[in-house]
Parts: sequence; structure tokens; C-alpha cells
Amino acid sequence: MELSEYVDRLDDRLDTAAYADVDASANGLQVGSDDGEIERVAFAVDAARATIEAAADAGADLLVVHHGLSWGGIERVTGRAHDRIAALIENDLALYVSHLPLDGHPELGNAAGVAEAVGLVDREPFGEIGPVTIGTLGETAEPLSAGAVRETLDGFEGQPDGEASPTRVIDFGPDRIERVAVVTGSGADWFDEAVAADADALITGEGKGKLYHEAREAGLTVFLAGHYATETFGVRALESLSCEWGLETTYVSHPTGL
Repeated sequence: MELSEYVDRLDDRLDTAAYADVDASANGLQVGSDDGEIERVAFAVDAARATIEAAADAGADLLVVHHGLSWGGIERVTGRAHDRIAALIENDLALYVSHLPLDGHPELGNAAGVAEAVGLVDREPFGEIGPVTIGTLGETAEPLSAGAVRETLDGFEGQPDGEASPTRVIDFGPDRIERVAVVTGSGADWFDEAVAADADALITGEGKGKLYHEAREAGLTVFLAGHYATETFGVRALESLSCEWGLETTYVSHPTGL
């Protein structure tokens, strides 16, 4: 498949253009020639030397990631930026990035993947940022305890040693959780929106110090399941989609524990 066709397909499916004015990430093709050909695509959460080299070792022509290299522009190609870009070019490896579009997509997104794992139904968009959303809000199929939700989240990929990612719980919500908001990664800024939506719980990756007191005063449970751990779902979904398009794929697992 031509690289340009693949990029156009992903941009269209993820509605990349809708996030252009709200996302610091330069989404889409960040490194590579538009007239290239691809047969094997690698997928990873982060664009780092380790994942780039692993993708190259797997014989990939393209690496698709959630966290790319350009956040509001690259002023100088030195240091880590130089080493990462050099590794891509030396290995003839293109780089495609989808940040917020891959957080909020209702089917392929990170929040959708977390919601599916927890068993949320009747889902709707959540986590407003300008004219778009980056999360989801849904109902549990049956009331769940905080322990039951935590058990599911604890099974997510997330630790460098291969162990599952432990979830921290700020448990001030009701005994039985039924309405849950999900914003993956660093989603604590949407806490007030979760309260306004009458959610019993908010699932995100990482929190801020004030979150404890906010949760206690609002009577809401917060699950901190790890930034990396909550953001593996989107690239995994894109891998499955790419297989449907007839491409060879490989997944590069490189958990951070954070």
C-alpha cells in the first residue's frame, strides 16, 4: 500500500483535522516521504529510541504511535530529537502520530478501549476540549464495587518488568459504581465535568495533588490506572484495523510504569 493512501485512510477514520486547533501534537505523518510504500506497520504508545529500534528490527516500514516527536513545532534538531529522527531516517522508517484524535474516537480510541474493558454500555462523548471530546461516559452493565473496577484496571499492560500496572484508587464515591467517566492519560482536568455529569467515578491515568480533596468533597471515586497503561488501546485498535486493510503488523510493547 502507498504510504500516502494509508495516511489518508487513518486521517479520515480518526477525523484528525477536527483536532488541529486544540492539540499541541502534530498529528498525522510526522516523518517520512509521501510517495513511499509500506508492507509492515509497527505500533507503539511512544516514539522513543527503544520503540523506533524495535520497529526497525521487526522490518517495519512505518511506526504508528500515540505520543510523537513534535509538540508545537521542533525548533532545533539536536539531542534526543536528533537521535530519534536520525534513527527513523537511518532505518527508512516513517512515523505517523495520533494523539487526541486517538483518545476520543468512539470506537478506536483509548477511552473507548478502557470503557469496553470495564464493561460500560450506553456510552456518550465526554471530556470536552474546544469543539471536540477526548473521553467517554457510560453505565456499568450492573453495579460494581470499587474493588471490582480496580481488579479490571490492574490487568492493564503497564510495568517495565512485564507485571500488570497497579491502580491507585481515591475511593470517596458510592459503594456501588454505575456511571463512569473515562479520560485516559492525564485526565484529571476533567474531574469537574465528571461531577457535573453525575458520574460515580472517573477513570484516568494519572492525577494531581489536589485531586484527593476534590474527590473527597464531591463524593466521587477516582481510579488512576497509569498514563501508559490506559493508552495502549488506541494503537492496538489501529493495528487490528491495519490487518483488515491487508498489511502486516507488529506491536511494540514498552511499558513505562507511569
